Amino acid sequence: METVEMNSVSLKRPHSEDDVANADEIKRQKISEKSKTGNDSGQSVETVTDQPDKSLLEDTKNEIIPNEESEEQEDEELEDSDEDGDPESFADMMKHGLTESDVGITKFVSSHKGFSGILKERYSDFVVHEIGKDGRVSHLDDFSVPVDDEDPSEETFTVLSDEDKQRLEELQLLKNKETSVAIEVIEDTKEKRTVIHQAVKSLFPGLETKTEDRDGKKYIIAYHAAGKKALANPRKHSWPKSRGSYCHFVLYKENKDTMDAINVLSKFLRVKPNIFSYMGTKDKRAITVQEIAVLRITAQRLAHLNKCLMNFKLGNFSYKNHPLKLGELQGNHFTVVLRNITGTDDQIEQAMHSLREIGFINYYGMQRFGTTAVPTYQIGRAILQNNWNEVMDLILKPRPGAEKGYLVKCREEWAKTKDPAAALKKLPVKRCVEGQLLRGLLKYGMKNIISAFGIIPRNNRLMYIHSYQSYVWNNMVSKRIEEYGLRAVPGDLTLKGATAVHIEEGDVGNYTIHDVVMPLPGFDVIYPKHKIGEAYKEMLVADNLDINNMKHKIRDYSLSGAYRKIIIRPQNVSWEVVAYDDPRIPLFTTDLDKLEGKPLPVLPTDGKFRALKMEFSLPPSTYATMAIREVLKMDTSIKNQTQLNTTWLR
Repeated sequence: METVEMNSVSLKRPHSEDDVANADEIKRQKISEKSKTGNDSGQSVETVTDQPDKSLLEDTKNEIIPNEESEEQEDEELEDSDEDGDPESFADMMKHGLTESDVGITKFVSSHKGFSGILKERYSDFVVHEIGKDGRVSHLDDFSVPVDDEDPSEETFTVLSDEDKQRLEELQLLKNKETSVAIEVIEDTKEKRTVIHQAVKSLFPGLETKTEDRDGKKYIIAYHAAGKKALANPRKHSWPKSRGSYCHFVLYKENKDTMDAINVLSKFLRVKPNIFSYMGTKDKRAITVQEIAVLRITAQRLAHLNKCLMNFKLGNFSYKNHPLKLGELQGNHFTVVLRNITGTDDQIEQAMHSLREIGFINYYGMQRFGTTAVPTYQIGRAILQNNWNEVMDLILKPRPGAEKGYLVKCREEWAKTKDPAAALKKLPVKRCVEGQLLRGLLKYGMKNIISAFGIIPRNNRLMYIHSYQSYVWNNMVSKRIEEYGLRAVPGDLTLKGATAVHIEEGDVGNYTIHDVVMPLPGFDVIYPKHKIGEAYKEMLVADNLDINNMKHKIRDYSLSGAYRKIIIRPQNVSWEVVAYDDPRIPLFTTDLDKLEGKPLPVLPTDGKFRALKMEFSLPPSTYATMAIREVLKMDTSIKNQTQLNTTWLR
C-alpha cells in the first residue's frame, strides 16, 4: 500500500435542466414552509454535508434551544429573501474560503488515478439511513398507527375551527392576557361535548376544560391547568399507564437538517422541541431516514402530520419506555450517486476495491470548519488561549467572501463604532451567532466578553473548540502517514477497550494500520511515542498552547481529548455504473417511492452520461465526503468546486 499526494481534479458539470427544476422546487418549498413554520437557521456556520453524530469517546450533551417565537417569522423571511445571485460572483466570493489543505487534508491511501464526478447534483442523489445500536437499518415502510382503545377519535382533529385553534394556541403559549377560551357547542349533544373536551386536551397539552351554561347555551371553557409549567410537562394523568411514555417513529426528510425538522414538528404539535430525542443529526442536502422519540405524543397525532407537512413523512410507530440518546447508534448507511463521471471502468473498479479493502483516511470533513473566510478552528484556538478580545473580533469583524447582506452591514457598523447596540440594529436576524454575541455584549458590557459569549448556546460554543481539535488531528494524521505510511509502527497508539496503549516493538506484527488511533488533544489522553508525539507539542506551542495543560479556567472549555481511528474501512460496500440521458431523472427509488408504489426508473443502456451509484456503511463521526474524496481523488471544499465550475452552486 502506498500513500498518494492530493491533486485537484476538475468537476465538469453539464448545464443541467435540473437547475431550473431545482430552483422552482426550492421556491415552492420555501413558500410552503413560510406559510406553515419558522426555521431556526440563523447560524453563520453552515453544514455542507453529513453532520457527525458524536466524536469517538467524546461526551457531549444534546441540548435543544427552543424557538424564539417573536423573531421566528422575521428571521425566516430575511434568510429566504437574501438569495445568492450570479454564480460567477459567488465563485469569486468563495476564493476566500478554505481548501482541504488549509485544514490538514492532504493524503490519500489508494494508488488509482482519480477521475471527476458531480456530488449532490440533486439532493436526492445522497441518501442516508441510520443504523441503530442493534444493527438494524432504519427504513420508512409502514404508515399504520398502533391500535389503542384510548386514542381519541379521528373527529378530534376536525371538530375545532381554525379560529378556535388560534385562540387556544395563544392561550396555551400565554401570548395574551386571557385566562380562558370559551368554545360554543353547536348542535349540543353529550357526544359532541366529549369530542371537544378530547380535542382541546390532546391537541393543546397543558390546558384543561370544563362545561358551562351561558344564556341558555353550552360552552366548553379551556383554561391553564398549572400555569407555565404545564406546557413543558405534558399531563401525566392523561397518558395510559399500560402504554410506553415515548412514541418512537421513523422520520423521512428531504432537504432539511434534523434540528430544523424537529423545530417544525414541535411547532405543528404545539410542544417544545426538547421533548424530542434522537441518536444523531443528519445532513440537510440529502434524503435521510432516522429514528426519533417523543415524550407522550400519540402515534395518531404524529401520523396526522403526514397530511400537512412538506418534505417530511413519519411512520413505523411504536411505544417504548425510553427516549433515544445521542451517539447510541452503530452508524449510517449511505446511498450516493456521483453523476457525469469520467473514469474508465478499470479506474472505477480499482477505486471501489481500494475503498472496500483498505478504506480511507478518517479526516474530519470540510463542514467541520465552516464556509467563510474565518474558519471555526481559529475562534476555537482563541478560546483555548483565553484571548477573548480575539474571539469577539474573529466573530464580528468584517470578512471577505460569501455572506448575507445584512451580516456585511452589521460587521461594517461594528468595525466603525464598536457599539453593540448600533451593530445589532443592522442585524434583523437575531438568532445567528453574531446577533447572540452582540446581545450578550449589550447585556454584560464590553469588559465582560466571557459572559457575553456565554449567551451563545453551549453546543455552538463547544463547536469552535472541537473544530480546533479536529484541525490539529487532521494535520497530525497527514504527518503520521507521510512519516510512516500505512503500517503500524512502534510508538503508535491502539485501543484496548476504551483505554489507549502504545504499540511496543515486539508486538508490532500483531497490528495493522486499521488498529491505529490518534488523539484529539486534551488533558486526559496520551500521545504517540515517535516523532508525531513531538509534532503535537510543536503545533500547540506554535499556537501558544501548552499540551500538558489543556484544562481551561472555564470548565466548559477544558478539553479532555478523545481517540479516533486513522483509517476507516466501510462495510457493506457495493457499486454499479449506470447510464442516463436526463439529469432530472432519479437513479434509484427511495423508501417513500416504494411506499407510494412508484416504479423503478427506466434507464437507457447507452445514455449520454454515466453515473457511479455506490453504497456503504460508516460508523458514527465519520464523513461520507471523505470516503467519496478517496474514490474521486478530488478536493471536496466549496472553494475548489465553485472555482473549477461556477455553475456548481447557484
